[in-house]
Amino acid sequence: MASAPVRKLSRDLHRQRVHQRVRTRVAGTAERPRLCVYRALGHIYAQVIDDRSGRTLASAGSIDAETKKKLKGGGNIAAAKVIGKTIAERAKAAGVSKVVFDRGGYKYHGRVKALADAAREAGLQF
Repeated sequence: MASAPVRKLSRDLHRQRVHQRVRTRVAGTAERPRLCVYRALGHIYAQVIDDRSGRTLASAGSIDAETKKKLKGGGNIAAAKVIGKTIAERAKAAGVSKVVFDRGGYKYHGRVKALADAAREAGLQF
């Protein structure tokens, strides 16, 4: 008896499925909004989101004109550190000090970890 062929998922589809699984447990509230990370090949982005009201409280990305001046490239660990510091500053300006970290289905490694560590060093608690 022949077994059914195994369908291999694309890398992005797999990440999206992992993210959906994580999102069943992680939700941002007004007290602890969600710090969401999106990692593209050439850039990295972060948002602080209150899921109950559906509002983005703060955002930062390596493509922003303000942060682009500080960066040599957008898709490296140095850029992730700058974005982590920037998102923490913008979140504090919006009155947010505690967040829930949403890694977006990515492994907690490399750029995602660098962004999280920089945000922690800049004063965000999660």
